[in-house]
Amino acid sequence: MTSDDVLIGWDVGGAHVKASCWRAGRLVDVRQWACPLWQGLSHLDGVLDAATQAWGPLPAARHAVTMSGEMTDLFAHREDGVRQIAAHLRARCGDHLRLYAGPAGWVGADEAAAQWAAIASANWRATAACSSKRLGTEGAEGLLVDIGSTTTDLIALRGGAVCSLGHTDADRLVSGELVYHGVVRTPLCAVASRIPFDGRLHRVMNEFFATTADVYRLLGQLDPAHDLYPAADNGPRDADGSCRRLARMIGLDGRDASLEAWRDMARAWSDAQLAEIEAAAREVIAATGLAPGAAVISAGCGDFLAAALARRLGRPCRRFADLLLGPQADEALAAWVQVGAPSVAVGALALASTGG
Repeated sequence: MTSDDVLIGWDVGGAHVKASCWRAGRLVDVRQWACPLWQGLSHLDGVLDAATQAWGPLPAARHAVTMSGEMTDLFAHREDGVRQIAAHLRARCGDHLRLYAGPAGWVGADEAAAQWAAIASANWRATAACSSKRLGTEGAEGLLVDIGSTTTDLIALRGGAVCSLGHTDADRLVSGELVYHGVVRTPLCAVASRIPFDGRLHRVMNEFFATTADVYRLLGQLDPAHDLYPAADNGPRDADGSCRRLARMIGLDGRDASLEAWRDMARAWSDAQLAEIEAAAREVIAATGLAPGAAVISAGCGDFLAAALARRLGRPCRRFADLLLGPQADEALAAWVQVGAPSVAVGALALASTGG
């Protein structure tokens, strides 16, 4: 490995692309870009252009890729999505590109069509595999809790192995290991059908009036760097805008109550979302028999919610970034490792596979 050897780990999602840059085997940068892939592959080109500006010509680097973007409705089916994303990346990044296929190992872009089922939505497994290896050196168990903008992954880790109950998104939805709850893009009408406000329990309007970004924006928990998508009404992404959108969920206007009253309502939405995630986590814990002392391993831009979940479960909480980099790592880099965990994990796994 030469001093200028560059590896980029990619997590190509349906709404965001996250990427990690490694130089001579050392993690130096992690970034995230909005990428509404359902609107066309041109948005992926915009991300690749930005990565080129940040890290240099892409064909000069090696690339390790995981994805979940094949699920978007741009593609006829998931196989088509894997094939198109792989081909597009190869055309832009060159031949030094490998796709993560979970237990099937690494495959080249020319094998993507044949291995599409193993490649599709394997980003959770990359983070879980990387975490389990680190925990395995300690002889410890854990529950990976990766809460992102759109989804939550809940994966049991034991004996240095990933103890997943399901492998596909469909199976993991059944097992509780995949919960379609995130801290940015989830419509509030999907979180709860009733919500308490001003001493009464209100039925919720089944309209795309507000998202969880409004909740965590009001609570001061959502980092603006992770708040990359327009609001439901394309209005301001500020406290006043969030209050107006929350009010619409129960047939009111933002001016009908104080900021603190809407913050109380935001806390109720957060509690309702956390209860959904907690119920799934308890299912996974019971089904896999995780030890009572097994820690929650937090990741994602919603790692603050994972820490709250750990408290509800009565378990210690450790960050994925600390597991990977150690607790003395640069905090700014560690914070981005949390957000881009699958991209960092796939980069680390690729390096390990080549002795890096």
